Amino acid sequence: MIPGTTKVEYHARYQDVSLFSDMLVDNCAMQIVKDPSQFDVVVTENMFGDILSDECSQITGSIGLLPSASLGDTTCGMYEPIHGSAPDIAGKGLADPLAAIWSASQMLDFFGHEDWGKKVLCCIETALMEKCTLTPDLGGSSTTCQVGDKIVKLLEQ
Repeated sequence: MIPGTTKVEYHARYQDVSLFSDMLVDNCAMQIVKDPSQFDVVVTENMFGDILSDECSQITGSIGLLPSASLGDTTCGMYEPIHGSAPDIAGKGLADPLAAIWSASQMLDFFGHEDWGKKVLCCIETALMEKCTLTPDLGGSSTTCQVGDKIVKLLEQ
């Protein structure tokens, strides 16, 4: 949350997001494992967010599927996959680009281009449902570039 902003003030800015409650990080971690569907958005400070997002990646099956947005009290933010730059597989064509693309979708939403953000997200969902262009982390054999090219083709349709 933005320092100095109360939960109620913050919620007033994002009324389409249901305000649940404050939760200690250990309970939140347990609730994510127990029933992840109860969460849509989790707002936390950076360290707890890193811990919880890594946990969530195991529920989805891949650290390459989760986008993130780190926002402050300015108009800019940092949008990236939760896995960061994945230096251990850099240049090998193994990285799943879907979370990076999904992060761009979040950025489009944030800057008022919801129609484009939804279109990008729809393309990601289509690529996942077709299962023909998946990176090794999801059981496929496609490269990073092949998955990215698939998303571009879907966007062009």
